[in-house]
Amino acid sequence: MVRKIEGPSRIPVPGGKLIDEHVGRVNSGDEAISIAHMVAPPGWDEPAQAPAFTEYTLVLRGTVLVEHAGGTTEVSAGQTVVTEPGEKVRYRVGDEGAEYVAVCLPAFSPDSVNRDE
Repeated sequence: MVRKIEGPSRIPVPGGKLIDEHVGRVNSGDEAISIAHMVAPPGWDEPAQAPAFTEYTLVLRGTVLVEHAGGTTEVSAGQTVVTEPGEKVRYRVGDEGAEYVAVCLPAFSPDSVNRDE
C-alpha cells in the first residue's frame, strides 16, 4: 500500500535543536522505523544514552561528534555514522551547528533511548 505523508511533526526538545519527524511513532504511527530531519544550533549537546535501536545518522551540513567507548567520532557533511543498540553514545555538534537525518530501527521512542539523567 502506498502512503503519502504530507509533512513532518515537530518534536519539542530542549536546547534549541529542531526535530521534524517524517516517519515514526508520532507522525505516521510507524513503530518499525523512524526518519527525522534535525537541525542543531552551534555547540548543542545532549546527555549520554544507550538506545535500544540502531541509529543511522547522515550529516547534511556541519559536524556531528559522537562520543563512545572507543573515543569520539567526527562525522562531517556527506558522511554517515551507525550506532548499535545498547552502545553508550553522546551526540554533540561543532561550533557551526549541524543539519542531519536520523533513521532509527525500530522507531525512536523516549522509553527506548535510555538517556542519562
